[in-house]
Amino acid sequence: MVKHIVLFKLASYAEGKSKQEIGKYLKTKLEGLRDLIPELLKIEVSINSSKASAENYDLILVTEFDNFSDLNTYINHPEHQKIAQFISKVKTDRAAIDYEI
Repeated sequence: MVKHIVLFKLASYAEGKSKQEIGKYLKTKLEGLRDLIPELLKIEVSINSSKASAENYDLILVTEFDNFSDLNTYINHPEHQKIAQFISKVKTDRAAIDYEI
């Protein structure tokens, strides 16, 4: 099994949306990949609490796959690529880790 975790800091305003709107939009779109990409075994998307530090990252994506080949299939899937293109326009920072469990 492979776990893929990504953290994003989001722009305060981008693509006609506030940071809060961007976070909600991304959560919905990313969670929707569950039904579109069979290799995606598990997905969790969470938005940083408004009660938490503003220094925290704004959004976390946690996914699981059987192997790195399936992770690469997910990364290159056209539906994931559409979301990735949007993310590239609204993120200010990204951190990620992939590891075997």
